[in-house]
Amino acid sequence: MSLSNLTVFMPSVLTLTGIPGLESVQGWIGIPFCAMYFIAMIGNAMLLLIIRSERSLHQPMYIFLAMLGATDIVLATSIMPKMLGVFWFRLPDINFDCCLFQMWLIHTFQCTESGILLAMALDRYVAICYPLRHTIIFTTQLVTQIGAAVSLRAAILVAPCLLLIKCRFQFYHTTVISHSYCEHMAIVKLAAGNIRVNKIYGLFVAFTVAGFDLTFITLSYIQIFITVFNLPQKEARLKAFNTCIAHICVFLQFYLLALFTSLTHRFGFHIPSWIHILFSSFYLLVPPFLNPLVYGIKTKQIRINVVKFCCVLYSVCGGLKTDGQHKHQLN
Repeated sequence: MSLSNLTVFMPSVLTLTGIPGLESVQGWIGIPFCAMYFIAMIGNAMLLLIIRSERSLHQPMYIFLAMLGATDIVLATSIMPKMLGVFWFRLPDINFDCCLFQMWLIHTFQCTESGILLAMALDRYVAICYPLRHTIIFTTQLVTQIGAAVSLRAAILVAPCLLLIKCRFQFYHTTVISHSYCEHMAIVKLAAGNIRVNKIYGLFVAFTVAGFDLTFITLSYIQIFITVFNLPQKEARLKAFNTCIAHICVFLQFYLLALFTSLTHRFGFHIPSWIHILFSSFYLLVPPFLNPLVYGIKTKQIRINVVKFCCVLYSVCGGLKTDGQHKHQLN
């Protein structure tokens, strides 16, 4: 029997199954996912608004935080609408090119987030180890260039993954993706051809980005800790360390989730597939959900401005309500 009789030629539509094995409870699973998504959107949007409107926060640390918030918004939005469509409205079909674009968005902004975390670590390294030179080194121009370089690096590294799928494969074993979103290897495994090049390049991107960023983040914090512990006064040590706590929390949850997801995907052959998919979905949603909460709680300047913003919002809403009642009484 010919290859074309066993396979599908250049499918125009793919089908997402959601979470295989948990189809009957996907509607319930969608509720916490949706709640996390909306909290992530509100939290990150509030961070962006506060950093943009408050001139005292126009510093490298907070500009990088704004970049992280914008990245989290795009990352979460690239997966959640379609995922909820599969879970709640039984809309599993997705255009092939749209699926590739979603894959590119997800992996590009994952790489971007990793690069921004590296930039934040380097900013803390210079601020603590070379405080007198921090404002000279981390100018607004440099911060902008770092943001552009991180985004460009991610886009360029991930683009070949998309091209290798689009250009190398014409026949596919099936059009059903056993996943809740369009993930690189989930799409590659559908192909009826040699997928070795795609797998090697996917691993190359993962190890290049994670290996490079993780190495320099670790080295930065080793130097930071050495400098902090050598400070003569306890209060100075606590103050210096306190400026790094939020970033350390965000850094740990991002890379620990990535490591756990990668290990279960590569070596957890006896782990049910629904666990792989559930954790890979949480891996994409937890950082956007937790990042604004961590920075809102741990960073004093952000916390003060969040309280101020909420008070202003409450006053505006109270004023509108009073005006409405007054007009009703006049009528």
